[in-house]
Amino acid sequence: MKRLAVLAGVGLMLVAAGQPLSAQERIVPARFQRTYDQFHYAPIVKVDNTLYLSGVVAGDPDPAQQFETLFRTLNAVLREAGASLADVVEMTTFHVNMREHIDTFMQVKDRHMLEPYPAWTAIGISELFSRQALVEIKVVAVVND
Repeated sequence: MKRLAVLAGVGLMLVAAGQPLSAQERIVPARFQRTYDQFHYAPIVKVDNTLYLSGVVAGDPDPAQQFETLFRTLNAVLREAGASLADVVEMTTFHVNMREHIDTFMQVKDRHMLEPYPAWTAIGISELFSRQALVEIKVVAVVND
């Protein structure tokens, strides 16, 4: 298969036999520009109508407040890409001290993630990049343009 990379705005379009395979767009909300420049990753990658969000963390010392901030931030980032938490189809969460905080996390999650629920994988880990963070969340969302 012959592939040709064609620059399309801020994204990349792959073309095979004259037909686009998929259009990719990197979305960098202003609040993440420094992170994008420093750590070289895109906070959001949009492929056709699917959004792939990199992990989001928060650092409040109170777990319940940290989880609230986390979901509010996640929703704000999704909104900047034209979506919301209601568009999330898959969620992966990475937990430090998962057994200690999972009940609190579930209470906060259940206030923000409503039916129909996304697929969800919760993983217990020893640490995150941000030392104050107890959870990192990454999601996949599908938007209907």
